[in-house]
Amino acid sequence: MAIVDNNNQAVVDRYDAVSIGLKLPIVLDNGQLASTKTTLEAVKQNILNLCNTEVGERVMQPTLGVRLKRFLFEPFTEDTVLQVQDIILESVNYWLPFVNLNDIQVKMSDNESGDFRSAMEISINFSLKRDPETLEMIQVTVSG
Repeated sequence: MAIVDNNNQAVVDRYDAVSIGLKLPIVLDNGQLASTKTTLEAVKQNILNLCNTEVGERVMQPTLGVRLKRFLFEPFTEDTVLQVQDIILESVNYWLPFVNLNDIQVKMSDNESGDFRSAMEISINFSLKRDPETLEMIQVTVSG
């Protein structure tokens, strides 16, 4: 269970037997649903799920998600990178206000023939606002 240490405002994870959230995609681990045990694991899953969800895809939450797939077939320019960074920043600030995004790197990967871009690779470095000293990174791959 995650708690906030009021003395130094850091997030402290206790009780390894207590799960914080589910790992997605949903899989069984020893007959139970695989789950996250620490706050950082849960936040990683939340950011990954947010970036992999298109706006309008989630039932009862039509504004949840990030419109990343629309950038796959646009020319890869500095303006495109800035738009991707801005849309991720805006979405994370709205849906996960307890997360600080420190850096967002965007790269496009070409297929073997080089005719078109097949995937966008995004590296997101983040920390928790309650514990800015703890830095983590996730990789998000968006493909068409």
